[in-house]
Amino acid sequence: MHDIVIRGGSIFDGTGTEPFTGDVAIDGGKITSVGGKAGPARRDVDASGGMVTPGWVDVHTHYDGQATWDPLLAPSSWHGVTTVLFGNCGVGFAPVRPKDREAVIDLMEGVEDIPGITLTEGLKWDWETFPEFLDALERQPRAIDIAAQVPHHPLRVYVMGERAVRREPATPEDIAEMRRLAEEGLRAGAFGFTTSRTDSHKTTAGEMVPARNAEVAELLGIGGALAATGTGAFGMNSDFDDETLELDWVTRLARETGRPVWFLLTDRPTDPTRWKRLMAGVHEARRQGANVTAQIAGRPVGVILGVASSLNPFSIRPSYAALERLAPEERLAQLRDPELRARILDEKPSADKVERLPQFTRAIATRWDKMFIMGEPLDYEPIAENSVEAIAAREGRTPDEVAYDYIVGGLDRFMFFPVTNYVVGDFEPIREMLLDPATLLGLSDGGAHYGSIIDASVPSYMLTHWGRDRTRGPKLPLPLLVKQQTNDTAQFFGFHDRGRLQPGLRADVNIIDFDGLRLHVPEVVQDLPAGGRRLVQRVEGYQMTIVGGVPTWERGEHTGALPGRLVRAGR
Repeated sequence: MHDIVIRGGSIFDGTGTEPFTGDVAIDGGKITSVGGKAGPARRDVDASGGMVTPGWVDVHTHYDGQATWDPLLAPSSWHGVTTVLFGNCGVGFAPVRPKDREAVIDLMEGVEDIPGITLTEGLKWDWETFPEFLDALERQPRAIDIAAQVPHHPLRVYVMGERAVRREPATPEDIAEMRRLAEEGLRAGAFGFTTSRTDSHKTTAGEMVPARNAEVAELLGIGGALAATGTGAFGMNSDFDDETLELDWVTRLARETGRPVWFLLTDRPTDPTRWKRLMAGVHEARRQGANVTAQIAGRPVGVILGVASSLNPFSIRPSYAALERLAPEERLAQLRDPELRARILDEKPSADKVERLPQFTRAIATRWDKMFIMGEPLDYEPIAENSVEAIAAREGRTPDEVAYDYIVGGLDRFMFFPVTNYVVGDFEPIREMLLDPATLLGLSDGGAHYGSIIDASVPSYMLTHWGRDRTRGPKLPLPLLVKQQTNDTAQFFGFHDRGRLQPGLRADVNIIDFDGLRLHVPEVVQDLPAGGRRLVQRVEGYQMTIVGGVPTWERGEHTGALPGRLVRAGR
């Protein structure tokens, strides 16, 4: 008598092979048989006509804070994600001394757009060191599995104090201590170490993050912790100011440590061929025996613009800025006043507000040709004729008027502005990256950018757009799309007990109505500590999600079960 048998589904086992029809049996939290006809069960689940896949393993999230107060970790858990990895981009909340708590909150707010007041209210701070942070996470019940990486910025502040904030060079003693603490975190179960070296990451005051200009000696020194433990990956977000220098030390680090090294890669509006140069560098590093990988996104990283979100083309104009402290409902009512409308439309963006925006987001002030109305059905690969600029030309209005009048139509109205990965106006560069064997799918940023970006839905989008709905170019095979966000992500980071539907592995499973899988337009909900608001994106089509052999979501409803846990590397 099995615990659960999923019967008659189309099984995509995560290996990339073609699907086959059969049963999946689960006992004691593990998969015990795949394919064929399983025996009787305490619970039968009819999956006929549906896809049966491993649970998604999402390796680029920022649930560092939310994981301390939210057991569900939505919206990722709505989208079939059963394991999340956070501590990305060098930001996080450990190690941290009590006197530096406000500073690391400010870092997370500035870099990942998570309201400081929400973090101040939500974080319990029952830790100081990174191992203590993991222990605190382990005490919390939750719906899905979580895992963490050691973040560079708080580590640097912990060791160097104000010198880190001033971005001073680390001394040999500083480097040795950071390496010791990184090793301590890895031995406690961290899945790696991350840093960021990009102008896109700033504090709320517009200052660069502590490790922005960390010297190569510091990076190699800390990276030695991975060699000492034989575990973990080294990850970063970098502007590649000097591409040759950056690729050289990344290659050296991977070769000397024997550990995987990854960096984030998208195309950039200011340099359309940059991604190809960097991918060539990845392949050269691999030819030299270095395990270097580019982590990529499955769709454009796009800002959601509206009255209810934290950013729109008018929020950087003086008269709109005066309304920022109002509740969205009150702000919307005032924006509908004809006199205020005329005044805002007549104003120019405030230079200091534009300067504080991340480098590529600043284009919302001028690039109406890259701004698109979000409606039903959702279109993340829109044609130029549907841009705000094109609509304005057809209607004989200015782009400002088209955008303003649309977003003041309601708090549920948003525009989409692709920040990266849409330089050529279609997905061909993304498709090439997805098909490159030296890339890894990630960058969903679940748990971050609460007011401006909602990409936690990417795991579902990979199936709907790339596997079913795309019309502007070739689709991608469903077995590949499943493999890229299950086996590939799991194996890269060392989650060796999951990511495939095979006997003996952890029973993390999705049952999906592929034809009925559908993303909804983003919406704003007010469910954060201190009454904070955030963007979420709902989905239809997940018939069931199972975590560790326990059904957690059935047809969009949480079952009440909380079988998730903290996963420690090597345990």
